[in-house]
Amino acid sequence: MRCPKELFTAGNSFHFYNHAIGKENLFVKDEDYQLLLRRFKKFLNRYNVSVFSYCLMPNHFHFLLRQEDDNPAYRLLNSLFSSYVQIFNKKNHRIGRLLRSPLNHVHVDNDPYFIYLCQYIHFNPVKAGLVSKPEDWPYSNYLEWIDKRNDELFNPEMRDAWFSSPEEYRDSIKEHEKYLEDLPFMRLLFRIVDK
Repeated sequence: MRCPKELFTAGNSFHFYNHAIGKENLFVKDEDYQLLLRRFKKFLNRYNVSVFSYCLMPNHFHFLLRQEDDNPAYRLLNSLFSSYVQIFNKKNHRIGRLLRSPLNHVHVDNDPYFIYLCQYIHFNPVKAGLVSKPEDWPYSNYLEWIDKRNDELFNPEMRDAWFSSPEEYRDSIKEHEKYLEDLPFMRLLFRIVDK
């Protein structure tokens, strides 16, 4: 799903995601995740974007970002993944594209939806069976949300507005699990509309 370019204005938030092609992985080793995060921090210097939530999974990724000026936030991720794929391909002696489709983005236009997306993104490694608790997955900013790590890839504004403490957010993640098998809810989450 992709938003109209007209939505990419200052103050708007977006859920960006994509998946590797076929059964390939975007990240094979820990150093791949670390490379992408280092490059993301470098690219952030060129864009006025707030990072609220992200998670890098072996075969896909999620970013929840707010665009702070009129420079479209999708350009940041397009540039980031274009450079990452070039490095990944060279390192792994492969050619061609790595991502299934052009970057997907959904406009996040209300706070409850925003908070639920953060929970969904942070719970992703648990849902995939990679870890038993979100805090065990190092390639998301969940640890920043619960004050267990301090990194620049986190804007605490929404957490602080909606939760009285980092512990309350942690507890909300546990409640989140019950919605994961609700297909109509998941379709709503990704704004999937039957055609």
